[in-house]
Amino acid sequence: MTRSRPLLFLLSATLLAPVACARDGGATPQASPPAGTPAAEPEVVKTLRGQGVEFMGTFDTPVGLTGYAGVAGQRPLAVYVPSDGQHAIIGTLVNAKGEDVGAAKLKALVSGPMGAKLWQRVEASHWVADGKADAPRIVYAFSDPNCPYCNRFWEAARPWVESGKVQIRQILVGVIREDSANKAAAILGAASPEQALQQNERDFSRGGIKGVAKVPAAIEAKLRDNELAMLELGFQGTPGIVFKDADGSVQTRSGLPQGDDLQAVLGPR
Repeated sequence: MTRSRPLLFLLSATLLAPVACARDGGATPQASPPAGTPAAEPEVVKTLRGQGVEFMGTFDTPVGLTGYAGVAGQRPLAVYVPSDGQHAIIGTLVNAKGEDVGAAKLKALVSGPMGAKLWQRVEASHWVADGKADAPRIVYAFSDPNCPYCNRFWEAARPWVESGKVQIRQILVGVIREDSANKAAAILGAASPEQALQQNERDFSRGGIKGVAKVPAAIEAKLRDNELAMLELGFQGTPGIVFKDADGSVQTRSGLPQGDDLQAVLGPR
């Protein structure tokens, strides 16, 4: 994947690794600049905003630079601007102790509000529960019934789910193959969507669940909303995972978690 602006290539969300199933095209909607943007903001900030960076507030620094708390590709971003307003330093500003002087402000102005909004979006999506309702950890996963990496994530999560530690809420989309939406509709429209989901995952190597002949309009609307949510959150393929870490901060992963990262997503085993 390439972009016309080199800066956005550096700031964009993590590109899909080979452990995710890519969707079949379409562009991620761009967020609009917030209302009330100051007319006299520095030229370099205007330039970055025009390249897709959204700014959510400013903060002072001990070295005379003005910190701008932004987000690019669903990632919090600190931008430090000198008084001339013509240049910017993008990244981490540390003091003599090696401490990130903007971390707390970035979390307060960007990460916290973004995480709360993101969590509300997945909570309101159309998902199927995998695991006990009283599980202490909830994990959301955008999943396509034909995605082999989604199936591998389902298999890897069995110890956490079966022990009652985690409930995975599968947000079904139909984006990989022509019959993906039909299979997703078969699961969402089943008398027990939970059992239908389990059937698809258990029988995945044999083709999974049989899709419906025609996707009902009501379920098609749910799948469309789920796909829109996936794009809004910056996922370009499945699985796209949303969870809260030990500190309660909302985190995301694109693709199948590997190695120790699986425990970061699902918690202690």
